[in-house]
Amino acid sequence: MYADASTVRRILTSAGDTWAVVGLSNNTGRAAYGVAQVLRGFGKRVVPVHPRAETVRGERGYATLAEIPFPVDVVDVFVNSELAGQIADEAVAIGAKAVWFQLGVIDEAAYERTRAAGVEMVMDRCPAMEIPRLG
Repeated sequence: MYADASTVRRILTSAGDTWAVVGLSNNTGRAAYGVAQVLRGFGKRVVPVHPRAETVRGERGYATLAEIPFPVDVVDVFVNSELAGQIADEAVAIGAKAVWFQLGVIDEAAYERTRAAGVEMVMDRCPAMEIPRLG
């Protein structure tokens, strides 16, 4: 596993309430859309990051993390593993407190770089599955 239960809990409850979801669009059939709804229900502000920079459920979207003009606490990554490392590096560059790679998104080198930079990280897990486990 790429994060212990205490790291998962800390990110979900203490890392902050502004989550940038990379890969989120208005496509309701995509996993990112459903997870974003769960995060909103858990009290998180969800900021869409997608090349089309779509507004999703009233929240303005941005094409890249660097374009977001306010602090982001957690970056949740819904891109394929080949692109995920670059997103993790961008998350570190904007000062995010944590990076979360979704189920199936694995880049061990990015995990090591992110942790070495002092940023918490979860990889190959889904917050929508972890939130109910908080109790």
